[in-house]
Amino acid sequence: MILGRRALNRALLERQLLLRRSQASAKDAIEHLVGMQAQVPTDPYIALWTRLDGFRTDDLAKLITERRALRMGLMRATVHLVTARDALAMWPVVKPVFERTFLSARGDVGVPTFTSRIAGVDMKALLRAGRKLVDERPRTAAELRPLLQKRWPDHDAGALAAAVHFLLPLVQVPPRGLWGVSGQARHTSLAAWLGKESADDATPDKLIVRYLRAFGPAAVADARIWSRLTGLREVFERLRPALRTFRDEKGRELFDVPDGALPDPETPAPPRFLPEYDNVLLSHDDRSRVVRDDFARAPNSAIAGTFGTVLVDGFVAAIWKISRRDGEALLRIESVVPLGRREMDAVAEEGERLIAFTDPDAERTVSVAHATKSTALGSRIRRRAGDTLESVTKKEK
Repeated sequence: MILGRRALNRALLERQLLLRRSQASAKDAIEHLVGMQAQVPTDPYIALWTRLDGFRTDDLAKLITERRALRMGLMRATVHLVTARDALAMWPVVKPVFERTFLSARGDVGVPTFTSRIAGVDMKALLRAGRKLVDERPRTAAELRPLLQKRWPDHDAGALAAAVHFLLPLVQVPPRGLWGVSGQARHTSLAAWLGKESADDATPDKLIVRYLRAFGPAAVADARIWSRLTGLREVFERLRPALRTFRDEKGRELFDVPDGALPDPETPAPPRFLPEYDNVLLSHDDRSRVVRDDFARAPNSAIAGTFGTVLVDGFVAAIWKISRRDGEALLRIESVVPLGRREMDAVAEEGERLIAFTDPDAERTVSVAHATKSTALGSRIRRRAGDTLESVTKKEK
């Protein structure tokens, strides 16, 4: 059976809770989605608001403060929001991704790798020392560097701290990650934060099945992009007897769980606002199921810097950003594909609901504009999937 682009789009939207807002709890939604991209601390709040009926910021903030959910590096070596249970189960599976990434990580372009800068250091001793320091109290990378260099004075402090950050399961502790609260990225070990050690089972089979439930049908290459795990062809072949298969319009073999939802391709899909980073955009090698070929951006845009995206009829059709000043909040929305008046009105109405959620006490304005001149933007979305813990750490210093 061949699944076209719209069939794959509607399957993804259904499994990502984007066809209709779900009644699920925030905790259950986070687990169903196999974690949420969270290198921007506020992103999971927007992502849950757009997926859950009646979601409030306190719903997630409470999970984090009660240590039932947390933010740590996992899939693709990027920061994710996961439940405590998933953190313990996932870390052993994705640990090889961090080890592999660390071997080539540099910190800055043109400088030697971290590994070359700490050549000769006993890595077991380094990780023991690093864990002891972050378990004494949560520390920033800036605080960790001089403490480690006291022990290894002849080696690069940044590389010593990077080894700890890449090779140990570290949690970013509150207030980082709480809505409306600022805070530095301070880390402690997963075991210290939860009072439990990670699971010993490092086989990815269960994780891949969960990926298919949330993102399938999907090819092996799609799962590889989502996780950065290697050796997945063997995993899929091992799982094949328990899965069903399809083909896409390009002839790629797609795997799926037997009961995976496949809605009618013409199922209506309302506008949905996605945060700056959302796994809907980052979890497939072929993103045509959610990003149109004509995805573009006006170079004279009113939207500068980082931005979120808007799905219209299930596909990326606009970008958005909220700017704030003197008690006022302005939501700018700009289409990046041609949209009709009815579609623009629907986007504006959803935008009004978004800004009422993000800025309930501000004087709010929603501005919607059409793209005029076009320039390719798809590569920018693709680059986001390549962000690793190294680049995320730079952003959060």
